[in-house]
Amino acid sequence: MQKLLHTINSPKELRLLKTKDLPQLAQELREFIINIVATKEGHLGASLGVVELTIALHYVFNTPEDQLIWDVGHQAYGHKILTGRRDNFHTNRQVGGLSGFPKRSESSYDAFGVGHASTSISAALGMAIASQLKGENKHHIAVIGDASIAGGMAFEGLNHAGVTDANLLVVLNDNAIGIDPSVGALKQYLTNVKKGTQKRNNIIKALNFDYSGPIDGHDIEAIISELKRLKNVKGPKFLHVITTKGKGLKQAEEDQVKYHAPGKFNASTGDLISKTKSEFTKYQDVFGLTLVELSKQNKNIVGITPAMPTGSSLKYMMDEIPDRAFDVGIAEQHAVTLAAGMATQGLVPFCNIYSTFLQRAYDQIIHDVALQKLPVIFCLDRAGLVGEDGATHHGVFDLSYLRCIPNLIIFAPRNEIELRNIMYTAQLGLDLPIAIRYPRGSGITIDWKQPFEKIEIGKGVMLTNGHTLAVLSIGTIAKNSTEAITNCSNPEAMAHFDMRFVKPLDEALLHTIFKKFSTIITVEDNVLNGGFGSAILEFASKNKYTNSVNTLGIPDTFIEQGSIAELQQSVGLDAENLRVVFNKAL
Repeated sequence: MQKLLHTINSPKELRLLKTKDLPQLAQELREFIINIVATKEGHLGASLGVVELTIALHYVFNTPEDQLIWDVGHQAYGHKILTGRRDNFHTNRQVGGLSGFPKRSESSYDAFGVGHASTSISAALGMAIASQLKGENKHHIAVIGDASIAGGMAFEGLNHAGVTDANLLVVLNDNAIGIDPSVGALKQYLTNVKKGTQKRNNIIKALNFDYSGPIDGHDIEAIISELKRLKNVKGPKFLHVITTKGKGLKQAEEDQVKYHAPGKFNASTGDLISKTKSEFTKYQDVFGLTLVELSKQNKNIVGITPAMPTGSSLKYMMDEIPDRAFDVGIAEQHAVTLAAGMATQGLVPFCNIYSTFLQRAYDQIIHDVALQKLPVIFCLDRAGLVGEDGATHHGVFDLSYLRCIPNLIIFAPRNEIELRNIMYTAQLGLDLPIAIRYPRGSGITIDWKQPFEKIEIGKGVMLTNGHTLAVLSIGTIAKNSTEAITNCSNPEAMAHFDMRFVKPLDEALLHTIFKKFSTIITVEDNVLNGGFGSAILEFASKNKYTNSVNTLGIPDTFIEQGSIAELQQSVGLDAENLRVVFNKAL
């Protein structure tokens, strides 16, 4: 049998194939994705589930003239391979390689950059309206998962689209799972639709969409037939497609959570390749296990996460104390204000949101929490550089976007023990909300499960004493700073301070530092603009200090994908680059 995939360099070649040949192409595309991701790692299950849908969309529509938007972009591997990136796909998520998500600067077929969820309908509607205004006859297609359509922004897009005559097609990729299983009343509604037991009004039709489906998302001829019909239907349209996440790889179908992004695995058997188990515990597990420990002592503690129970390790609490742990779906704004409401009633909400996703709830942090001085405990997982997911997922803005908000405490633990202790301190009772930021990945302390100790709010600590140069670090970047100092030509001359709190700053300690050291270096894994170093410079200016202050951190640019070690080196935050800077300052 002649292979087909290697002949497809763009959708133009795809459209020359006969419909009967497309199932073979689907099989080859699946095998190609499996073989690459098995060795290079990445998101697997989501892309395997939409292989037939991907082929059908490019086969029926005249992309890139017709605009196709994937929501969330981790389901777009097949799309990338069919749109001229097959031979480069092995560089996916690597330094200098392809982005793991659609990216406008990467290809004309990537109509919109999508790393966060629930944005596709609004973007596609904007494009459709623009086409109308320009007198163009284009199709605009948004492919959105059932977990993403539950996000508030998706509803806002549907609500607006329903009162337009825009040439918009929303394809619901319904597989009952995002990263973790989908939750909520909408998920139950879609389940009932699939079962044929949903007797009440169709909510999509009620929003003035031409609804069709549900249809089998792995029956390529059925999808093509329906897409061709919908091309001739005017106004907003909605196609409900049922798929299986991980389709074509037995283990990925059976364990959809683990095989969302499984790491390396055997492409033939599907079995995971076991990694050398780290002797250190992941920060998210320290959070999750500590939260369970505290929740057993304090009946008022509740846990909240927007669709990331496994990634954040809130799953531990959901398993042990399910009535006090809440997965609210992809709904960061709701998560924050839900926590605020709980706090008004005397509960102690731990609201765990990845740093990059908390950006989506900025207004709620300000108005619903900080303005009202509600003691919500924000736990910002994946702070700092997160690695291969790239620019859309790095948590490098939180210190800056949070520091300007009144009434908000900001703490960054340098290790697992500090994380435990600040969680313990926060649940004892604070008068203000607190944000606790910590990174992705393993910690640095084997015996981290120590007895709890209360942390004094706004107090930094001296890690090592010196007489010539002061290094001020915040959070886990202290590890690189310590290593750099140890390897300097004169480490005894250097003092190292872990400031711990970005807000409130330990001003008493800072006065001592500025009076003793003429040269000060700040180190953070946050953007320099408005971050920790900026706070130190503002302190110096306010108090009329003229010391030399050198700020090190993330530059004013979006950092692309790569391993955390590679990215830290690229921005000068690895131990060796820090050592060079410290030595020059001595």
